[in-house]
Amino acid sequence: MAEVEKNNEARWYVAHTYSGYENKVKTDLEKTIENRKLEDQIFEVLVPLQNVVELKNGTKKQVSKKMFPGYVLVNMIMNDTTWYVVRNTRGVTGFVGPGSKPVPLTESEMKNLGIRVPEMEIDVELGDMVKVVAGAWEGTVGTITDINTGKQAVTIEVDIFGRATSVEISFMDVTKLD
Repeated sequence: MAEVEKNNEARWYVAHTYSGYENKVKTDLEKTIENRKLEDQIFEVLVPLQNVVELKNGTKKQVSKKMFPGYVLVNMIMNDTTWYVVRNTRGVTGFVGPGSKPVPLTESEMKNLGIRVPEMEIDVELGDMVKVVAGAWEGTVGTITDINTGKQAVTIEVDIFGRATSVEISFMDVTKLD
């Protein structure tokens, strides 16, 4: 097994694929994420495209081309499970990095690729009381038990039928109670 840096922070990693298999790898990986219920660890799979103008038979035509043939970008929390799932997806030959150690993209590399770096922060701490202001749980008040900046969500403890239940809510949908 590879030497995997364990970290609960989602980062962008680059997986090397057989050329021409990028979209197949993306589709297969997304199916595996759904089947294994890894949506809370692998967030997005990307095949970056760029629009170019080609001249064919004397006419100009705008087409989308892969920016990096043979590569797929994956936004994930790196751990043994996620490493294994991506690495063992048909068509993936490995991660970009020295040896078998995946190296995440830096913020400047992500910006150069046009990947939005999440800037949203929330001014709450574990144990704070919040009120849900939108969505299915609107109007519910609960205590924060977890803050996940990678997913841009908080987990709150709410009382349902006299039982404490954990519910995950987007940063956008909560407001701190004073």
